[in-house]
Amino acid sequence: VQLVESGGGWVRPGGSLRLSCAASGFTFSRYTMNWYRQGPGKERELVASISEDGERINYAHSVMGRVTISRDNDRNTLYLQITAMTTEDTAVYYCRPNRWIAAWGPQDYWGQGTQVTVSS
Repeated sequence: VQLVESGGGWVRPGGSLRLSCAASGFTFSRYTMNWYRQGPGKERELVASISEDGERINYAHSVMGRVTISRDNDRNTLYLQITAMTTEDTAVYYCRPNRWIAAWGPQDYWGQGTQVTVSS
């Protein structure tokens, strides 16, 4: 399994970003996918999740109304659109399947993440 996050960068407060996650090594379309983030000095938190078919979506309260998760099962890619960004959105963002299959490798595998920095 390989998870490659991209799209992060520096953005001013109020700005927007679209993050991507390219997944490989498993049948992407069969798994609920999650976005997580870990801010400086904070624990990793679940930001959003999307079901296999994209019909069921959940967002963390902290990002509700500002974030849109989506997926393209043909391209094995997960997306996260973040708008009206604040400094609280500064974090490394990661994607991951909702459940981990032992055959994929170590349970503690995470991609390299993509850094998002919000500052003026």
